[in-house]
Amino acid sequence: MNCIIIEDYDESRKLVEIFVHKTRMLQLVGSYASAIEAINDTKQTEKIDLVLLDIELPEMSGMEYLKTLTSKPVVIILSAQEKYALEAFEYDVTDYILKPITYSRFYKAVSRAYARWRRDQNIQKIQNEIFVRKGGSLIRLHYDDILWIESMENYVLLMTVNEKLTVHFTLRALNEKLPGDIFQQVHRSYIVNLNKINLIRSNFLYIPGTGETKKIPIGKSFKSRLVSSLNLLSN
Repeated sequence: MNCIIIEDYDESRKLVEIFVHKTRMLQLVGSYASAIEAINDTKQTEKIDLVLLDIELPEMSGMEYLKTLTSKPVVIILSAQEKYALEAFEYDVTDYILKPITYSRFYKAVSRAYARWRRDQNIQKIQNEIFVRKGGSLIRLHYDDILWIESMENYVLLMTVNEKLTVHFTLRALNEKLPGDIFQQVHRSYIVNLNKINLIRSNFLYIPGTGETKKIPIGKSFKSRLVSSLNLLSN
């Protein structure tokens, strides 16, 4: 897990840094004396999986910092005060370590955090894929590999980055199974991956395929919803 430390006392922060470096499941990507310093670190480009966080911090408390987070890393609280524990667990923190911190207690908390992180990773992975039946086999498709889906009466053609798959399924039934924030029906015969659209011109959209760019018609009843789904920059 990529982790950061936010702890205002130099001695405590250096001790936690030592603990992180001797723990194989952790990779330290930032160590800060305040929450504001962590927020303003423009050099921080790594995805943060774990935050080791003190609560009593200058200018912005640990609780206030948690409110600023848009993503949800795993959080372990490091505090000299037991009185914040109830409020901390309302933020769904994984563990609450009272100072002074020992390595055995630190390792126990990190092991719990690691197990939670792995579980969340597996759930996210399952949520980003679908299995389709081909003959007697089930083929796993990641959503990002699907370019568009075309109706062929009682079958659908799934065009992926690697191959074409013909599946005995209706477009309507498949549309109900796929996440609407990624896939959208744009015509009575087509569902597209919104992330793959390269160009929209008039009543057609264009998706680059393995051999050539696919030109897909946009139905009148689908166009307004499609446009509202796009991150559109306009006057």
